[in-house]
Parts: sequence; structure tokens; C-alpha cells
Amino acid sequence: MSRESKIESPELRNRAGGGTDIALAPRRSLFGPLRRYAAIYAALWKNSIVREMSFKANFLLWIVVEMLWFALQLSFFVVIYSHTERIGTWTKWQVVMLLGASHFIQQIFTAIFLTNCTQLSELIRTGRLDFMLLLPVNTRFMISFRQVDLGGFVNAASAVAVMIYAGKQLHLTPGWEQVVGFVLLAAVGILIHYSLMFLLASVSFWTVRAQGIVWGYYNLFNIARLPDEAFRGLFKAFFTFALPMLLVSNVPVRLIVHKLSSPFELLLLLVMAVICLLLSEATWRLSVRHYTSASS
Repeated sequence: MSRESKIESPELRNRAGGGTDIALAPRRSLFGPLRRYAAIYAALWKNSIVREMSFKANFLLWIVVEMLWFALQLSFFVVIYSHTERIGTWTKWQVVMLLGASHFIQQIFTAIFLTNCTQLSELIRTGRLDFMLLLPVNTRFMISFRQVDLGGFVNAASAVAVMIYAGKQLHLTPGWEQVVGFVLLAAVGILIHYSLMFLLASVSFWTVRAQGIVWGYYNLFNIARLPDEAFRGLFKAFFTFALPMLLVSNVPVRLIVHKLSSPFELLLLLVMAVICLLLSEATWRLSVRHYTSASS
């Protein structure tokens, strides 16, 4: 036998089980995709900041307009409570707390999702969606988080200030459990709004333009500002189980002001969020499957 035939490579020894040099395949970290998408989102944030600072006057003007609208909503209920002491079992400052929570949820939604959802139809009409479908990232992620409206965060801060003031008037001292619970429930409410608006925006795959439907849903946000006890019958059932507007703000505030009589409303809010998200995802997948690109 030749000398060369007696020389064995480490790989052959490993296959025969006689070697100790084991080549291990690199293990993929579970946090790798999360870090990747976090880096992508950070880049999108940076682009949004540059864009907003390029038009400072417009940025500041929209903040002022939203604050004036919020002040008008508060004034409306001040007038109502000058003629009555309660709406159902809701007192004046409890409703002010509800207005603040509703405005907070709406503004966070506006900051993160509103612009992106309303632009889906334009992406389809102009053919830019074709390019986004080719990107090596999740397409829905890119569509949903492509732009950030920084003014929404400023307006959300004003809503928090109103809630804190209303809490002092009610002599509330919520514990950290209630505060964390409120934040989590508010996030669930934002998820419901996002899921339903993205579902409606997906209609653009068939109608090309669907801004009217999307903005029509956005106008329904005003219903979330009202106490659920102000409604009865079919109207209340529709905006609780079909479009759960009355759950989005009422449930988090009930947790803060100690008006939750049972966990049923909490569970209902969570269940409706899951249902809305699943319907939204199913509609999105069906729409993309039937999409034939703008050039065909």
C-alpha cells in the first residue's frame, strides 16, 4: 500500500467515528431574525426622521391641528356634563380619562400604521408593490412599518397628560400592575385597529383604490371616545362584536378606574384581537395570491 493511501483526512476519520475533529454546523440563533428586523425598522425610523425634519412647518402644523381637535372633543363633553352628572355610570372625569385613553390609542396607531395602511392602494396602482414583493423581507412588515408619523407620538404625550390630570381629579393611585395592564390592553386595541384597517386596505387588490373605505373606518375612531353605556341594542352589539370600537378604549380605562366587574370584557377584547388579526392575515394572503402585478 502506498504512503499516500495511508493518509486519511480529518473528514474521513470523523465519518469512520475514529477522529475527534468534529466540524459543527453553525447554530442559528433564535434572536437573529429579530435583530435583523429591528435593524431594518431602525433604518426606517431614521428615514422618517429625515423626511419629517425636511418639512418642519408641516410637522408642527399637524401637531397643532391634532391638539386643537383634541381640545374640541374635551370641550364637547364639558358642555354635556354641564347639563348632567353622569352618562350611564360614567362621571365627568372618568369620561375625560376615556377621551385621553382613546386619543392615546388613536395617535399611537396614527404614528405607526395609518400612513402605511392608506398607501397600500397607491403601491398597487403605481406598481411599487411589485418591487416590495421581491425584497428579501416579509412584505407585510415592509408595508406596515415603512413610514413613521412622529407627530403622533407628540400628540399621544398630550393624551397621557390629560389622563394623569383626570386621574388626580378622581383621586386614583393605580399600582404598577394596573399601569402595565393598561399599556398591554392599549396595545391590544391598537392591534385591533391595525388588523381591521389593513384588512380593508387589502380590498385595493380588487378595486385598485380603497382610500374611501380606509378613511371611513378611521372616522369611526370617534365612537371609541364614547362610554359604552351610552349605547343600547343593535348599535352596541355591532360596535362590540363586528367592529369592536367600544372595547378598544373602554376596557383599558375600566381597568384603571376600577369599573371592571368581571374578566369577561378583558377576554372578549383579547379574543376579538386574535380574530381580527387572523382575518386580516387570511385576507392579505388571499389578495397576494390573486395579485398579477401592475404590468399584467
